[in-house]
Amino acid sequence: MTITFITGANKGLGRETARRLVGLGHTVLVGARDPEQGAEAAAALGARFVRVDVTDDASVAAAAADVAEREGRIDVLVNNAGIHGPSGDPGRLTGADALAVFDVNLAGVVRTTTAFLPLLRRSSDPVIVNVSSGMGSLAFTHDPSRAESHALAPLYTASKAALTMLTTQYAKALPDIRVNAADPGYTATDLNGHSGPQTVTEGTDAIVTLATEKPGSGSGRFVDRYGEIAWS
Repeated sequence: MTITFITGANKGLGRETARRLVGLGHTVLVGARDPEQGAEAAAALGARFVRVDVTDDASVAAAAADVAEREGRIDVLVNNAGIHGPSGDPGRLTGADALAVFDVNLAGVVRTTTAFLPLLRRSSDPVIVNVSSGMGSLAFTHDPSRAESHALAPLYTASKAALTMLTTQYAKALPDIRVNAADPGYTATDLNGHSGPQTVTEGTDAIVTLATEKPGSGSGRFVDRYGEIAWS
């Protein structure tokens, strides 16, 4: 049975990913910072809650130790936890704003991946899915026909551009693990005030696809719900 650990899985894309993967037969570990929300989500979904704060090294290490003791391995790591940060005028941003967004959206992925690599390497087909965004694409954000070009979210977009590049570097450095990035698309979640036209089910299509692919499907890719896309 495939064992999948998902960060930020108590709501939005993470929770819907957990729901869908449980339905496909995965043993799902719901990672969340808030113990009440995380436990509620896990109970509702038929999953197990593991407390994790991706901004805290000790919390991430404790989560990995918990999974090592209980499950012994994971087959899929979904790095989903993320925050939006300030929108609008970049002239009002502070260094603290930038550090806060990158601490979750990029450093959080690094912390979690490093801690869970030993557990992934116990799998016969280890997979990492990083939930990135087309908001980090130069091509998308310069195309007037796309929704990404009309948003002004300096730190979120920069962090997602960095995450997609980080994904390609992991893919090169970890040939024994399939590492890919997913673009959910403009999906109605708390992150955007539920303004996106896609449902959370539509928004998790790419994540679920990458989490359930067969061995040999390829690494270092950027994928949306319609298939592989170029990133620039």
